[in-house]
Amino acid sequence: MNINLSDLEVQHIARVCHEVNRAICEAAGDMSQTLWENAEQWQRDSALKGVRFALENPGAAATAQHDAWMGDKIASGWVWGPEKDAEKKTHPCIVPYDALPFEQRVKDHTFRAIVATLGQVCVPEESAVP
Repeated sequence: MNINLSDLEVQHIARVCHEVNRAICEAAGDMSQTLWENAEQWQRDSALKGVRFALENPGAAATAQHDAWMGDKIASGWVWGPEKDAEKKTHPCIVPYDALPFEQRVKDHTFRAIVATLGQVCVPEESAVP
């Protein structure tokens, strides 16, 4: 299924993904995530890239979503570090998918479910593929 959404629709889906990710982080005790409107541009860009990847690769596994995210981070100069630090460009999730803690793997699955669901909701019924 190939879903063609407007940039605004992709932004709306990315915002929802970001806010759900923030909620999961808070449930796990990580209060470092900000609201979408207060997020740094690199964070919003990362969510947008993730949404586009999920839309373009609907059959991909959560591992592929993580690999795409990690590849983008590495290409942007990020490396593994024990704490997420935007200035130092370190992130503890720059590891193979199987090495991620459970709550981090949940985020990849949740992200893909949100994109798949909202991607379908945004497509006019007459153009949706059965």
